[in-house]
Amino acid sequence: MVDHTVKSYDKELDTLERRIAEMGGIAEKMVIEAMDALANADATLAQQVITTDSRLDALQREIEDLAVMTIALRQPVAIDLRELIGAIRVTGDLERIGDLAKNIAKRAVKISGEARVPRAIVGLRHMNEVATELLKDVLDAYAQRDVERARDVWARDVDLDALEDSIFRDLLTHMMEDPRNISFCAHLLFCSKNIERIGDHATNIAETVVYVATGETLPAERPHGGEDVGYDLEGLHDESSA
Repeated sequence: MVDHTVKSYDKELDTLERRIAEMGGIAEKMVIEAMDALANADATLAQQVITTDSRLDALQREIEDLAVMTIALRQPVAIDLRELIGAIRVTGDLERIGDLAKNIAKRAVKISGEARVPRAIVGLRHMNEVATELLKDVLDAYAQRDVERARDVWARDVDLDALEDSIFRDLLTHMMEDPRNISFCAHLLFCSKNIERIGDHATNIAETVVYVATGETLPAERPHGGEDVGYDLEGLHDESSA
């Protein structure tokens, strides 16, 4: 980051960096704990994830207010302006990642007392690990303004898409094997979509890293993995949505 003659300006930028790092740590922890709650039928842990989301929302508002105030007072240009715009964009993605983790936690509460299909959780847990790794790597890329690492995260989202397709087929198989699995597996379908969306927000942050560091934008069309399996949960009502 560029050092400025006006030291209070540097202090404002440092505060933004610390708050974004805090927000990223909270979001990452929420994603991990939401899956732990789902896998272990831990309604108490799920409720903790749900409660934590309010802290993430408060940090987003604080960061956005500080960034807007800094733009108004300092009238930055070039990379300084990109830094502040980038901060606003990243916090928006992190807040949404928190919402998605909260959605998973809400479903964990709903199905904590239902008959479970342990095999159905295995693939979902692996998918969540991949999403968490993408999030961790892109947060490191943002902290270091590491363009190559950000591009790598952007490209690796294709793996998460392929995993979602595979999990859809696995869950469908479990439903067909025993109709008693339908309710449980239907909830897991929504969870897999939430995890896939977490990956999308990680790639959004990767795009922001490239923009902040270089002023360039990545291609509008992202790489996609897997095949079109003919389902779409986007249009369905998710009762767990924030």
